[in-house]
Amino acid sequence: MVIMALDHTRGYFHSGVFVNDPTDLHKTTVILFFTRWITHFCAPVFMLLAGISAFISGQKKTKKELSLFLLLRGGWLIFLGLTFLNFAWYFDIHFSYINLQVIWALGVCMLFLSGLIYLPGKTIAVIGFILIAGHNLLDNFHVPGNSPAAFAWSVLHEKGRFTFYNTTINVMYPVIPWIGLMALGYCLGEIYNSRFGAERRKRMLISLGLASIVLFILLRYINGYGDLLPWATQSSPVFSFLSFINVTKYPPSLDYLLITIGPALIFLAIAENASSRFTKIISTYGRVPMFYYLVHIYVIHLLAIPAVLFLGYRWTDMIFNQSIHFVPQLKDYGFSIGIVYGIWIAIVASLYPLCKWYDRYKTNHKEKWWLSYL
Repeated sequence: MVIMALDHTRGYFHSGVFVNDPTDLHKTTVILFFTRWITHFCAPVFMLLAGISAFISGQKKTKKELSLFLLLRGGWLIFLGLTFLNFAWYFDIHFSYINLQVIWALGVCMLFLSGLIYLPGKTIAVIGFILIAGHNLLDNFHVPGNSPAAFAWSVLHEKGRFTFYNTTINVMYPVIPWIGLMALGYCLGEIYNSRFGAERRKRMLISLGLASIVLFILLRYINGYGDLLPWATQSSPVFSFLSFINVTKYPPSLDYLLITIGPALIFLAIAENASSRFTKIISTYGRVPMFYYLVHIYVIHLLAIPAVLFLGYRWTDMIFNQSIHFVPQLKDYGFSIGIVYGIWIAIVASLYPLCKWYDRYKTNHKEKWWLSYL
């Protein structure tokens, strides 16, 4: 949750965000590349943990109760993504540009998981593996145009932009691989069952994590399958390495998921029993993830308004009807990457008291069912 805010802060404050892609090796710097690349871990971990959480939650529910919860939760996330969050990103009261992003995708995946949970665990795992490992076989299949069929295919597998009734819909998170990842997360939840000891769980997570990393290295080196963007030797060893790890997120390629989920599994194993003042502070954000997500987008966007005024722009320049990365009037706006890091730290720190208050409120009011949706 904390790392995610770095990418969102960069999106509203960095001087290069409106003209350059930070993963474009011809224009980026090492620090800018990794500022973007490190946030690649966020969405996959969200999806994986959502699946694990669904399994753990299901230990206290019947299949029917869990399915209904996932249906309601998924529908709620889709609604939030299309309304409250879409407005937070663009401040456009006309909703002329709708971006189908991670919260929307989480909701859709939960709708699918609500049905998958009725299948045997092994069947769910096989489906998850097929969706993740096999979806790149569809990379060369396209449905062109602005038709409902093209839109449906984009939602499933291929990033795309469509215009219907004067509203532009940008599909950033095609759902096939994300559904597979949440399904595998649900299966992985089994290792958090009381029948598994902590040491056995740790060994399994580390083994799975290392296997994912090794498989990524092999597939990426071969350069034949697993990613839309092949790597190539660059002008220096450092940039050649950047090319090697520069994988496709939209939709998440097999390589992308291997190199993000692999280290994440190892981190889960190492961090399970970590306890310090720092981990207690960080866990506060994690205990109220949806609340934090909703608030931090509004805070970042609202703070960007005085920033554009300070640099001589109009406050209305922070109202968008298109992707924030392609706003022509802001091509010379922004701050250095060092200042962006400072703004990010300040925003995250300022949200801590609010998250702590809400966490305490949720803990003390467990009788309020609606709190589980925020």
